[in-house]
Amino acid sequence: MHKLIYWVHTSIDGHIEGPKGEFDWPVMGEELSAYSEALCARAGAFLYGRNVWDMMVSYWPAAETISDHPHDLKFAPVWRRTPKIVVSTTLESDAWAAEVIRTDPAERIAELKRQAGADILLTGGSGLAGTLTRHGLIDEYHIAVHPVVLGGGRPLFQNGTDRLGLRLVESRVCDEGVVVTRYDRP
Repeated sequence: MHKLIYWVHTSIDGHIEGPKGEFDWPVMGEELSAYSEALCARAGAFLYGRNVWDMMVSYWPAAETISDHPHDLKFAPVWRRTPKIVVSTTLESDAWAAEVIRTDPAERIAELKRQAGADILLTGGSGLAGTLTRHGLIDEYHIAVHPVVLGGGRPLFQNGTDRLGLRLVESRVCDEGVVVTRYDRP
C-alpha cells in the first residue's frame, strides 16, 4: 500500500506563496536539497494540483538550460523520469503528465494508495492538500519553514480544513535556518 506524503515550503507566518504569488523566497541549500531528494527517492509518483503543476512543468523539463544550481541539476532528471499525476478540472492532458484526475480526486487518490508500490509525493499547494487532509488521505506531512515573513498570500492550509492532531516524528534545522518538521497521522 502506498503512503501519501505532503512536502511543502512555508514562511514562518504560514504562507506558501507571497501576496502577489511570489515563490522566490525558498532557499535550497545542501541539507534541504538532500532532504527533498530523499523524499523523492521514496516516491513512485509525484502528485500536483494545477497551480503547482504549471510552475513545475514550466521549469523542470529544461532546468539544466536555465540553472546550474546543484539541486536543480540533480532533481531535473528525477522529475522527468518519475510518473506525474495532476489534479485539475481544466487541464485536458499534458505530455509530461502520466495521469490527469479531473473529478473526485479523493476517490482516485484513495484507489492509488491501495495499490502496491512506492509512495506518492504531493508537492506544494494548499487546495489539494486541504482536500486530501479532509479525507484522511495524507499519511506524512513534511513542512519546511523558511526564515521569512511574507505578510500574506496563500495559506499553508486553506479555510475549510478540519482540525487534525498530528504526531511529531522529526524536527531538524537545515542550512539557511530552514526548520523541517515531519508529522504523521496518529
